[in-house]
Amino acid sequence: MSHHAPLGIAVIGTGKMGADHVRRVRDLISGARIAAVVDIDEARAAHLADGIDGCTAYTEPAAAMDDPAVDALIIASPGPAHEATLLDALARDLPVLCEKPLTPDAESALRVLEAEQRLGHRRIQVGFMRRFDPEHARLKRVLAGGELGRTLLLHCRHRNVSVHDYFTDEMLITDSVVHEMDSARWLLEQEITAVTVLKPARSSLSPRVLSDPQLVLFETAGGALVDVEIFAASGFGYQVQAEAVCERGTARIGEGGGVGGVLTSAAGRWGGEIDQDYVTRFEEAYDREVRHWADATRRGETTGPTAWDGYAAAAVCEAGVRAQATGQRTEVTMIERPAFYA
Repeated sequence: MSHHAPLGIAVIGTGKMGADHVRRVRDLISGARIAAVVDIDEARAAHLADGIDGCTAYTEPAAAMDDPAVDALIIASPGPAHEATLLDALARDLPVLCEKPLTPDAESALRVLEAEQRLGHRRIQVGFMRRFDPEHARLKRVLAGGELGRTLLLHCRHRNVSVHDYFTDEMLITDSVVHEMDSARWLLEQEITAVTVLKPARSSLSPRVLSDPQLVLFETAGGALVDVEIFAASGFGYQVQAEAVCERGTARIGEGGGVGGVLTSAAGRWGGEIDQDYVTRFEEAYDREVRHWADATRRGETTGPTAWDGYAAAAVCEAGVRAQATGQRTEVTMIERPAFYA
């Protein structure tokens, strides 16, 4: 593609996340346009494409990839569909922003890693959007700066208002705590080596199928401990908070209510609003993530979270699901990181 033509993006999967990305690229990302949308629901894809000039609707990812107007892909389809789409994209040397999970398990993630290494250059950025959240980025800079010394403990809280009826205990790990897996690896620059899951008395207000909340403990290669409270049906709001406890001080994010953490005092009360879901809490992070990806892609580069980060999260998820089922401390099984992803 020429550097002057807009980047033609195909969005694969047009559910809540995919449709939000279509809107984002259409309204906010300069130098990029939606060239195609793909969904197994033909009517849904057609309806979305109708509102966008020069956008074609497809039901098959490969058909969109073969459209000459398509330069790059955003994959927002269900996780089990990712591997085939990623392998097809790598075979065509197409840049990809892939929503998490990279794939649903470590074995399939490894196949994607191997295909990308055979290609000889990176083409995949994984959608761990917290890395683009201004608060998380500030915390990363504080920890990387070294003034506080080594991080010894990382306390994380991840609370949802509610979850769908189909949500399972395993999904607490694979859909929710997976974000803390990536945050912890990125903030601490260490791999997670073991997982333990503890279950307090379950909330009577949580769906009957869920043991909710849970406490997930990560051990890292550098000797840090990370605890994650996951509360899927807190009832009051969507909160993501973290506090790093270091040798010479602590650093906290996510405490404020409302966008930008605005607390108000008025009429004898103080308080703020709490986001009700991830789309509003991380709206700026998603905007920054897609803009960063599109800009890098137009320069011919692939940056951001790698397929290795996707594989590492899948490996930790597998240990987490086992730990949750058995109540035992479970070690993470991973290959050595290839030099390709150093």
